[in-house]
This record gives sequence, C-alpha cells and structure tokens, in this order.
Amino acid sequence: MPPDDSNSLVCRGTGIAIEAEADHVDPLIKGVPGYLRDVYRWAYLEPFALTVFDHQAMVSAILWGNYHRLARSVLEELHQGQRALQLASVYGPFSLQLLEALGPDGQLDVVEIAPVQIARCRRLLGDRPNVRVIQGDAAYPPEGAYDAVISFFLLHEVPEDYKTRIVDAALARVAPGGRVIFIDYHGPARLHPLRPIMAAVFALLEPFARILWTREIESYASESRGFRWHKRTFFGGLYQKVVAERIG
Repeated sequence: MPPDDSNSLVCRGTGIAIEAEADHVDPLIKGVPGYLRDVYRWAYLEPFALTVFDHQAMVSAILWGNYHRLARSVLEELHQGQRALQLASVYGPFSLQLLEALGPDGQLDVVEIAPVQIARCRRLLGDRPNVRVIQGDAAYPPEGAYDAVISFFLLHEVPEDYKTRIVDAALARVAPGGRVIFIDYHGPARLHPLRPIMAAVFALLEPFARILWTREIESYASESRGFRWHKRTFFGGLYQKVVAERIG
C-alpha cells in the first residue's frame, strides 16, 4: 500500500518510502536515515564528535596503526586526471589524499548525508574547482560514469539491505575499465589477538559489522557478472580490500 502522505513521502526516483520530517526537526539529523540516528549519532552527527575523531592520529589508532597502509592501497588504484566518487566522507585526511592522487585535472565527488559531516568535508576540501561535496545518500549517489568509486569503511556501518543498495549503486556508477574499491573489516585469523576485542567492539558499538567476518562483499552485488573481482586482506585478515573492475 502507498504510504500515508501525512507521515511519509517517497524519495523521487527510488520508490523508497521514508519518514517525513517536521520543519522543527533537529538540523543535526534532518534527512538522516534512522539507523544512522539510532546507532551512530555519537560518532557522526554531533559537532563534538569532530573534536574527538577528526584527527589522523585518532583514525590510525582506531585502525590499530593500519590507516596509512589501507589508504595507500586505495591510492595505488587511482591515476592523475581520473574522475572519482567517494561514498561518504571519512575522518582524517583521506579525501585530501584522494584529491592529490587525482591531480589538478582530476575530479572528486564526495556524497555525504549527515549535515555536520557535509560542513566538515567542505571545510577540509575548500573551494577547489575539481571537488564537489554532494548532499545525498551513498545508496543513491549522483548519476554519472566514474573511473573509480571508493567505499572506505562504509559497509560495516550500514544494515544488510543498505549494503546491497550501496554495492549495487557503486557498480552501476563505474565506467567500463573503471574500478570500485571497497576497504572494510574482514574476518581475522582465529588466533588473531584482536579477534575477541573486535568482537566486543562490534557487539557494543558496531552492530552491522560482524557479518563481514563471514560474508563476502561480492555477495552483496545483485549482479556481479561483468566485473573482475579481486580481494586482498591485511593485518592478519582483520581488514580487506575488494576491487571490482568493470570489464570492457
């Protein structure tokens, strides 16, 4: 049945019913999906979160010292002059590093839905002519063909249905010969010393993450044919890089 117009609306072009928001809604959460408000408000939606998390040292600590290694693994997939799409902003210098890898003739689009994060990303990237920070949902990114689409630790933060939407959207936006690059958590080796610690972190703070220990990112694609899939793991299997290269 169609939703009641008094309480909900349908996103144009998606057919997805979402809760309508009153004009007096908190601007920090306006337009933000329910799962993000409920689970990650403390990390992404409150201004104080920026003072805590938006530091390279903090990002590196959260990733157990692996930030530079994982970021480099993305940058090595990029070339000067390419057009790239980043799905959701990232704390630290990651977007600046992408921009540097693309060079002055490249183009970086960042799609982000949280108002606080949009403002932060725009401050970080400034008014460069080859950058766009677009307000929107990573599951429904802007139309266009990109040489590279990047998801850096996004999938573990979204529910299962969103994982499928994001993977499908990323694959749909990449041009022939282009690559979708996923960096995220992965099932660590059974004797990995951090395995019980990360299991506890996921149970307390990251309820959508543990599934990536047992499910392949490729399996979220509704149609994976037409792509060459490659996977590499890091740090005893705790992290993974999955690249889907469009054939043709």
